[in-house]
Amino acid sequence: MRLKISQFLLSLVLISAVMLGGCSTQQVASNTSSPTSTATSTTQTTTEATSVSQTSSESVPGIAGLPRLEGKATVVITVKGSPITIEVDGTDAPITAGNFVDLVQKGVYDGLAFHRVVRDPQPFVVQGGDPKSKDPKIPADQLGTGSYIDPKTGNARYIPLEVKPKGSDTPIYNKPFDATAQPVVLPHKQGAVAMARSQAPDSASAQFYFALADLAFLDGNYAVFGNVTQGFDVVNKIQQGDRIESAKVTQGAENLKTPTPNP
Repeated sequence: MRLKISQFLLSLVLISAVMLGGCSTQQVASNTSSPTSTATSTTQTTTEATSVSQTSSESVPGIAGLPRLEGKATVVITVKGSPITIEVDGTDAPITAGNFVDLVQKGVYDGLAFHRVVRDPQPFVVQGGDPKSKDPKIPADQLGTGSYIDPKTGNARYIPLEVKPKGSDTPIYNKPFDATAQPVVLPHKQGAVAMARSQAPDSASAQFYFALADLAFLDGNYAVFGNVTQGFDVVNKIQQGDRIESAKVTQGAENLKTPTPNP
C-alpha cells in the first residue's frame, strides 16, 4: 500500500509540472476549474465533451476560426545547432496540430526558451514555448503562464482539448476522459510532443512539451499532436534555459488550412 501511495503522489507532482502556472482572466472566468487547483481535479469540469466531424466542426466550443492541419507535416526544431525532427499528426489531432504548425510558420517559437525540465526523480518532460521567454531578462521561474497573442486582434489564442480515442472516427473535445478504459490514438510514449495547459481543459495556447518517457497517466488529459522521429538524443540533452534557435516546417505545409477572415 505504501508503494502505491508513493506512486500516486509522484504522479500528482509530475502532472502539475506540465500544467501552466496560470491563465488569463477571461480563461479563468470561462471555466469552473482554477489553474492553481490540485492536479487531481483535471478530470472534473462542467463543460460537456463534444465529438466533431469535419462537416460539423463549428459546433465545437472554441474551435471557430482556428487553423487546422489536414494530414501530416514535418517540423524541425534546432537547439544548440542540432535538429529535432517532429512528425506532426493532423489526421488524429487536426486543431492541436494546426495550431502548432501555424505558430511555427509565424516564427513564434524562434528564440523561445525551454523553461521547465523535469528529469528527477525520473525522466518526465522538457517544456517550452512560452512567448514571454522571448525576453531573455525574464528568469525561468517566472515563465509558464504565457500564451500566444494574435497581433491582429490583441487577443490570446486558446485551443480546445482534443484527444482521439481508439476506435473513434473523430476526436473528443473540451473535456478530459479516462484513457485507462478507452486507449487513445496518440499516447504519451517516449518522444511524444503534446500541449501544456492550465487546469482549464481549453487553455492550451503555445506551450508544448516533449515526453522523456512513457507517461500513460497523462493520456486523455493532455493532447499529444506529434512524435519525435529523429533527434531524441538532442531532446535528452536540453537544459533549462536552452533556446529554440529555429523552428521550421520542412514538409506538409500545404496541409495547413487557415480560416478566411470575414469581410
